[in-house]
Amino acid sequence: MAALVAFRRLFATTTHLRTMAPLRIPLNDGKHIPWLGFGTGTALFGKDAANSVRVAIANGIIHLDGAQLYGNEESLGEGIASSGKPRSELFVTTKLGKVPEGKTVRDTLVESLKKLRLDYVDLFLIHMPIHHEGKLKSVWKEFEELQKEGLAKSIGVSNFRIKDLEEVLEVATVVPAVNQIEYHPYVYKATKPLLNFQKKHNIVATSYGGLTPIVRHKGGPVDPILTSVRERLEKDSGKKVSEGQVLGLWLRNQGIPEITTSSKEERVKEYVATQGLPDLTPEEVEAISEAGSKVHHRAFCTWLDD
Repeated sequence: MAALVAFRRLFATTTHLRTMAPLRIPLNDGKHIPWLGFGTGTALFGKDAANSVRVAIANGIIHLDGAQLYGNEESLGEGIASSGKPRSELFVTTKLGKVPEGKTVRDTLVESLKKLRLDYVDLFLIHMPIHHEGKLKSVWKEFEELQKEGLAKSIGVSNFRIKDLEEVLEVATVVPAVNQIEYHPYVYKATKPLLNFQKKHNIVATSYGGLTPIVRHKGGPVDPILTSVRERLEKDSGKKVSEGQVLGLWLRNQGIPEITTSSKEERVKEYVATQGLPDLTPEEVEAISEAGSKVHHRAFCTWLDD
């Protein structure tokens, strides 16, 4: 909750950030995460991401989200290296996959860093709790050591349920900074208890799959609300606004970073332009949430609903 309040205060009082620098959200460890992230999964899963990463960086995205499971850390590293952007200006995430027999968590991160051509990542996440059943506590303690060593500046988790967070918190000296989850209006109702739990522990939620209502579940109850809000924003801002940007603004209102991707440069420009758009009204945010609550549609990690 403290992080969300700080973000809203920062966003409200420093309007120049909308056009001059990427928006950032404070984490519980004193670091900040850029609100807009470019992911190398979904459309880029298992593919060469180098050119897409270069395009994203060239258009102002500094938060790059990768994973061992995506199978393209080398090309993410190539895109970073060839972008010409100083390392200090980038925020790079990778995620732990399954730990091979005879290997340690550290071994896998060192391998990832070699592929990424980096000395450290800004954020290292446990990608899937189900890949470490019975071992989450010991894996988290290894994460804490990697942070102490400086190989990961911040540490967190992904796709964690309340019970998974509780298991880690039983032994944690360092509270996870982030839980990256599928989050959009059609999982809003199901995710609310998790978000409330995370607020109590000051764990920031970051969203992947945020465009699901318009790309994976078109024709649902959120559609007319998005259209009406888009028309209002276009009228007030004098700019062309997309329904995808409205979904991004819904996330921004909640202080939730948006991790998204595209192979099209015009789409990347659209994501970046979202940062310069005005806020949704409280009534618009509520209308989107209420409409989303009428349908449950999870596009990824459907085991979370078991």
